[in-house]
Amino acid sequence: MNYKVEQLLKGEIIISREPGNSMTPILQSRQPVEIIPCTWEDVNVGDIVYCRVRGNMYTHLVKAKNDKRGVQIGNNHGNINGWTKTVYGRVTKILDVEPKNKKNENKNKKQS
Repeated sequence: MNYKVEQLLKGEIIISREPGNSMTPILQSRQPVEIIPCTWEDVNVGDIVYCRVRGNMYTHLVKAKNDKRGVQIGNNHGNINGWTKTVYGRVTKILDVEPKNKKNENKNKKQS
């Protein structure tokens, strides 16, 4: 089990930065998001969730919901990953990405 799942199962809110462009333009690659713990019953179509589908972890959209199958997960480009009831959290905030030149300024300040 990964540390993000462990934290969510403990009831902790996490900040996650997932790589990939499957959620653009909603999320950019490695854009930080705040995720709160929840289950598949707590989410709605259109929510972004942190979940497991067929052994893979995704931060993707809920495309459909069904009492027997759980939630259908897909990206923002029309791809469907499948159905799951293994939802660990829901994105509540999409945080700003720190500009690259700002990161360099912070590094320079620390070195001074």
